[in-house]
Amino acid sequence: MKWTEDRNALTTQEAGRGRKGVRAVSANADVQELRRKLGEVSDVHNAVALLQWDQETCMPPKGAEARGHQLATLSAIKHRLFTAESLGTLLRELYARSDRLDPGDAKLVEVTLYDYDRATKLPEDFVHTVAAEQSRALEVWVEARRASDFALFRPNLNTLVQLARQKAEYFGYQESPYDALLEEFERGMTAAELNRIFGILAPEQSALVKRIVNAGQPDLPWLSGNWDESDQWDFSLRVLRDMGYDFEAGRQDRSVHPFSTCFDTRDVRVTTRLSEKALFSSLMSSMHEGGHALYMQGHAERDRRTFLCDAPSLGMHESQSRMWENMVGRSLPFWRHYLPVMRGYFPGRFDGVSPEDAYAAINLVQPSLIRVEADECTYNLHVIIRFELEVALIEGGLGVDEVPEAWNAKVNQYLGLHVPDDAHGCLQDIHWSHGAFGYFPTYALGNLYAAQLFETMLEQVPDLWGCVERADFAPVLAWLRDNIHVHGRRKLAHELVRDITGKDPAPDAYLAYLESKFGALYNLGP
Repeated sequence: MKWTEDRNALTTQEAGRGRKGVRAVSANADVQELRRKLGEVSDVHNAVALLQWDQETCMPPKGAEARGHQLATLSAIKHRLFTAESLGTLLRELYARSDRLDPGDAKLVEVTLYDYDRATKLPEDFVHTVAAEQSRALEVWVEARRASDFALFRPNLNTLVQLARQKAEYFGYQESPYDALLEEFERGMTAAELNRIFGILAPEQSALVKRIVNAGQPDLPWLSGNWDESDQWDFSLRVLRDMGYDFEAGRQDRSVHPFSTCFDTRDVRVTTRLSEKALFSSLMSSMHEGGHALYMQGHAERDRRTFLCDAPSLGMHESQSRMWENMVGRSLPFWRHYLPVMRGYFPGRFDGVSPEDAYAAINLVQPSLIRVEADECTYNLHVIIRFELEVALIEGGLGVDEVPEAWNAKVNQYLGLHVPDDAHGCLQDIHWSHGAFGYFPTYALGNLYAAQLFETMLEQVPDLWGCVERADFAPVLAWLRDNIHVHGRRKLAHELVRDITGKDPAPDAYLAYLESKFGALYNLGP
């Protein structure tokens, strides 16, 4: 009898394992089907990105009309594939069985379902309309910026603002329609929270800038004159290689507005902007976009062609670019190594120039009109200007016709400068032509995340500054790979910062970094 009871018990356990095994096989098959479907969506998404890259780098002007149709069609197809009812059913069935899935697969289901729920709120014809208008607006913006004439771009901007408001209504929101748009770029962030953060940053940074301006500027006569663009280009490629950027999985090109884009972890591209009058502009653009690209090249192999193969937010993405550009590229150890290297590219131009001189030059604090050329102390002020204007546009407190005047007034308020024309004012950025309202604040958040993360890296990477001075960036990149890149979207930005640093994201580390660095550079004293 005992044997029979044991035998029956064994049979029951085996049967249970059998059913569990069937469920596991079924779940695994469903996950593979999910990955197949997401791969198709990813392929179309990356085809769109490739067409956009071409549009901003080498497409002939007469290709604009056809490109608009192509982008609109493919964007609609991508939306149709991703919002298919069959995909939603599969996602919800897998989500209901999350406790039986591999943790990585469960996270893939969770993140994808979040994106699916948002995407299904947008009608396909609306997505098609937005893509077509963005393509048209980009070409008009390029011409308007060249002519410095906001009136050319005004009708397109008005249409994009209306579409952004409509998009916010589709998504839904609790307080401000801007929150619905911000969620696309910085999940969990709100306009109210940004107002609180910027309310701390703006007065602190404005006060620091005033102290620096009053302290006087270093004499840099060697920095004037023209700098050969081809030599700037070659030097930027040298630094990108040293950083660890894989040129067999990427390339650098030239564009009006520097950017990086990813078609796959094995095809991540960057662009830069060259100017004969600005020696450091191309280098800093390349390092900035290189930081983004290293992030994208470092995503987990398993996540390719899925929605986990991305950063949790643009703020976190920006933290990587700002860290490489500013905390590494604008450091004294960096220039102790690269000034001798630079002499080889520009013979005779650096005679009598020391690494300390180069360090002072590349960290020159001088309020300027152009955001992408702004120094670290004034950069966030440029972002705050755009954030305040965007919120007013989306909430209806500012009309599109009023943008140039409002822009100029805020530049005067925050930077004390007079805007001479639209090209140096409200037409300088490409983002609004993309309809990317809610994007700008992520630049400032990236600065905050970068400072907090770098503070921890300094504690955990032995002889970090010695490595930088030897141009041995492998330990820096390895730390970023292990702590940030490989996680993709498995954690939200604030979770990632908290897990790495032990603290919630806050402005403190960034303000301390600015005070320490520029206080010493300009002998500001306590």
